Amino acid sequence: MCIAVPGKVLKIEGNKGIVEIGNMKREVFMHLVPDVCVDEYVLVHAGCAIETIDEEEAKITLNIFKELL
Repeated sequence: MCIAVPGKVLKIEGNKGIVEIGNMKREVFMHLVPDVCVDEYVLVHAGCAIETIDEEEAKITLNIFKELL
C-alpha cells in the first residue's frame, strides 16, 4: 500500500521545493504541480508533490495521522 501525506509548501526553486510535513521539512520535486505557490498544501508521495490540497483537508489528514501514531 502506498500513501501520500499532506505538507505545506515553504519554498520553491525551479522544479524543487521545501515542504513541511508535521514538524519535518523535506525537499521534494514540484514538477507535477507547476502552478502551486508558497503557503499552499500539496500531497507528497515518493519525494514528489503530486497534487494540491486545501488547507482544511490537509490539517484533518495530519490530525488523523497523529492519532494513529
